[in-house]
Amino acid sequence: MLMDTRCRGALPPLVDPFGRAVRYLRLSVTDRCNLRCVYCMPQDMRFAPSPALLSLEELERVARAFMRQGVRKLRITGGEPLVRRGILSLFEGLSDGLRDGSLDELTLTTNGTRLPQLAQGLAAAGVRRINISLDTLDADRFAQLTRGGSLQAVLDGIDAALDAGLAVKLNAVALRGSTEHEIHDLIAFAHGRGMALTLIETMPLGDTGMDRADGFLSLAALRRQIAQRWTLADVAERSGGPARYARVAQTGGLLGFITPLTQHFCGDCNRVRVTAMGLLHTCLGHEDGTDLRSTLRASASDDALHAAIDGAIARKPQGHDFRITGREHPVRLVRHMSVTGG
Repeated sequence: MLMDTRCRGALPPLVDPFGRAVRYLRLSVTDRCNLRCVYCMPQDMRFAPSPALLSLEELERVARAFMRQGVRKLRITGGEPLVRRGILSLFEGLSDGLRDGSLDELTLTTNGTRLPQLAQGLAAAGVRRINISLDTLDADRFAQLTRGGSLQAVLDGIDAALDAGLAVKLNAVALRGSTEHEIHDLIAFAHGRGMALTLIETMPLGDTGMDRADGFLSLAALRRQIAQRWTLADVAERSGGPARYARVAQTGGLLGFITPLTQHFCGDCNRVRVTAMGLLHTCLGHEDGTDLRSTLRASASDDALHAAIDGAIARKPQGHDFRITGREHPVRLVRHMSVTGG
């Protein structure tokens, strides 16, 4: 049972120096994952020791502080968030924000492998929509990309989520040499089961042992390939994040595009991230972070926490500057995606 950390009374909303209101928090609960995706982390990834992680009580306290300052959407991330012990209690603790109207959406991004055990509990806690990562429908290719993972485990997770009444959006990282050959099958699979599909350009976060210059696939090029078979019509629909959507005429389903390298989406950025270690990152493309963990553990009062959040938002940069380089050049951002959260 989590302690009662409910915030009473609203505070002024979070607005950055460029007039963008921060309404969306991506909160990582662990840097650990039961897969080792080649674009996310190295095979021998070193994870943070448990004492360095925020407790579930501290995670809830951070989330409520942001909610009190105007955050309306909360996404739980990782690593793989569903490997965190006791994770359902965090969702259950935060679900009162859905009931009292202080939160519009409580959701998560997952690799899907733990959903057969947890999908029903997530639905009971008020989760209505989730993102599941799925880059390929080929079992051998999946095992290669995840360094030993089981495609069937993810497919079983998708089944469990749909059976629990959850709306599912599939996320696929676009990889040269793979996605071009499977994109039509991915669209047909997702839309055939009533799921949206979002394509994501790979991002240069951390050294994974993969040459991102070789694996990078521009979504502009991929969209041209898609348009040779499917009829796409851009739509204004947004899910609260950076994806831009098109509707596929032949299926009626949505196809999203997240383009951090080829077409920046920073102008209307409404998002910040907090890592499982309590570092607040106001931009995915910058290394600097604000230490909330020390502030949390120094005082039971939230005054200093709110001050730290305010200070970080006041320094939020205008945008990121991702660049893909080959293995002969050092990675500009040493922080792995699994540390920051998707």
